[in-house]
Amino acid sequence: MSLSIGLQVFSIRKELKKDFWGTLEQVSEIGYKNIEFANHSAGTDFGVGFNIDPDTLRQGMERLGMKAISAHVHPMSLDIIDNVIDYHQAIGNNSLVCGIGFWKNQDDVLAFSKELNIIGEKCRKRGMDFYYHNHFMEFQYFDGQTVMDIILENTEKEFVKIELDTYWAIRGGIDPVSYLRKLGDRCDLIHQKDLTVKAYPANIFETIGQSCEIDKNIFSEFSKVEFFTEVGEGTIEIASIVKEARNIGAAKYIIVEQDHSKRNELESIAISFQNLKKLLNETENSKNAL
Repeated sequence: MSLSIGLQVFSIRKELKKDFWGTLEQVSEIGYKNIEFANHSAGTDFGVGFNIDPDTLRQGMERLGMKAISAHVHPMSLDIIDNVIDYHQAIGNNSLVCGIGFWKNQDDVLAFSKELNIIGEKCRKRGMDFYYHNHFMEFQYFDGQTVMDIILENTEKEFVKIELDTYWAIRGGIDPVSYLRKLGDRCDLIHQKDLTVKAYPANIFETIGQSCEIDKNIFSEFSKVEFFTEVGEGTIEIASIVKEARNIGAAKYIIVEQDHSKRNELESIAISFQNLKKLLNETENSKNAL
């Protein structure tokens, strides 16, 4: 399976608020054609967070030569999932993602996993794929198990896939290459950004300890602009991630997600696109040369 570049529009959230269609036009000109949306107001807007009706969105994206490949939906809940599915199927998107979670103990994770499984089953019955996207909190331990392992063990593979964010895996003390191997075909969407030297130690748990209760305030301490840089501009061995994704053969998209940037958002994603495109070409050529 070929590996294509995508863009998570959380990376350009400020520009989209200024000018939704003008920004998407510039994104298309950069070269991005595969779009993952991020809706943080799903309780009142079942679409992509800009109160755009599905026909208008689909037609506009078709005009730009773009397609919706996925969407983060927050808050994700059973109350809205049917309406969310209706909207996204109308724009031609067949993948939905729960993008974040916080837990105080193993019971919280078990309850969370149960709801993920129910939502995932609803999605599957309607022809949709459903994913959970990690940050670093999923690699804290409760009763001897990581949160992610609890989620994996208590959800069905056919109902809940994993969208692995390699940056946040590293920040959780996890080698993303090994973890891709562990997930196998349960992971076919990958998030990619890059890590600065200021994010030291890279493993956040070396700073806060494995037993720290992580809430939104703790999380925000480690989600600061100085810890992020564009793909190919930081310390992550992205070529190894790409090679492993290709070896496994399940991944469809490697999706740029720049949580924060010191640069203008459009300049930032342009740098990531060019670097990632070059890297994909280089790793493909080295594979063909073997």
